[in-house]
Amino acid sequence: MAEIPRKSVKVVVLGDIGRSPRMQYHALSLTDIGFKVDIVSYMDTVPLTQVMDNPNITIHKLHPLKFERGPKLIQYFAKALWQAVSLLFTLFLSGKCNYLLCQNPPAIPTLPVCRFYCLVTKTKFIIDFHNYAYSIMALSLSDGHPLLKVAKWIEKYFAQSSDNNLCVTCAMKEDLIQNWNVVATVLYDRPPKIFHPITLQEKHDWFVKIGLQYPEFRITGRQMLNDPPGDSIKTIFTQIQGNDVKMREDRPGLLFSSTSWTPDEDFSILMEALQTYEVTYDITKKLPKLICVITGKGPMKDHYISQIAARKWQHIKVVTPWLMASDYPTMVASADLGVCLHTSSSGLDLPMKVVDMYGAGLPVCACYYKCIDELVLDEVNGYTFKSSDQLAKQIVTWFEDFPNNEAQNRIAEKMKQQLEKFQKSRWEDNWNLRVKKFFE
Repeated sequence: MAEIPRKSVKVVVLGDIGRSPRMQYHALSLTDIGFKVDIVSYMDTVPLTQVMDNPNITIHKLHPLKFERGPKLIQYFAKALWQAVSLLFTLFLSGKCNYLLCQNPPAIPTLPVCRFYCLVTKTKFIIDFHNYAYSIMALSLSDGHPLLKVAKWIEKYFAQSSDNNLCVTCAMKEDLIQNWNVVATVLYDRPPKIFHPITLQEKHDWFVKIGLQYPEFRITGRQMLNDPPGDSIKTIFTQIQGNDVKMREDRPGLLFSSTSWTPDEDFSILMEALQTYEVTYDITKKLPKLICVITGKGPMKDHYISQIAARKWQHIKVVTPWLMASDYPTMVASADLGVCLHTSSSGLDLPMKVVDMYGAGLPVCACYYKCIDELVLDEVNGYTFKSSDQLAKQIVTWFEDFPNNEAQNRIAEKMKQQLEKFQKSRWEDNWNLRVKKFFE
């Protein structure tokens, strides 16, 4: 008896699939219900191991055009034309499919090309709105710029032509229906099971591992002299005594942030907050030294790293590692407090990095904008801030008399209890409830 052909889905990301966790989770969920998945994307960074090792997922790599001559407008059109041609050829050469799930943004040329392919091959077209492409363009163009008007019209027109739409917040759902007459289903980002709280032993093992590359995690000579005899492997945060792993009483605080180093995440806010922490350390004598781990890649990274070096902080060390996808959840779960600088060009999306932090049990200080309370509830499961002064106050309060401030530890414990409720809703269950029906 002939085997029934497996239905297939193309997942299209006109960006780096390694930095598109939501689309990777879509792909994994689709294979879980029996689909063959073809991912069409750039691949600047390595995707999740689960994606790479899945026999039912094939990645078709797009190749970027490196053209940096002439006016910016000419460069933009040349890049868009190349993307359109290469995406169209890749879609057709990779064969037919039953569904095409497309990430937006970017909208140009993604939406027109994908829509054309779906019309020709009679494929169902589904758009997942993470944000609006035109709102990102508006960060660098004036409101009345002709290119911005054209881009907004194209995004709206093709959004109305899709078979189904997904979006990331209720605020975006309302905006789509009110302004574009587009109906979308809200699929909140939820952490997959790889993001979870970890044990002291797992933290210790991670600190030992990352300490091989970054000396900030290793114990110093002075601290080794102060340690009691008989201790074995130590890190700046942990030590093993006998068969037990213990957190060091003299450990620094561990602050974690992930940033794209782009204009929509104003890193100077965190820099000024850390400067306040540095000054407050000398005044109060009640704060621990601080290690701030900041992950991510982006165009403004070198600029800010040079500014950090110029500060010459004595009590704060900033580490900017690029972590493997398999190590990232462990780093998040090892921190004491998270910081999110995402503000959203549209004000209608939510930061995936906070979802990951919550999945790992890490309370977060998040920059305030109009729909952030769909995820971060101020003083309930985290904090929101509107300025560097507010962020500085939150970080200083969190780490005052660390780690032995009983009142602050109770607040932290209550927040983590709230996060345990959040962790009960995982990506897999949420996807099956909200999205699975569109592929049946």
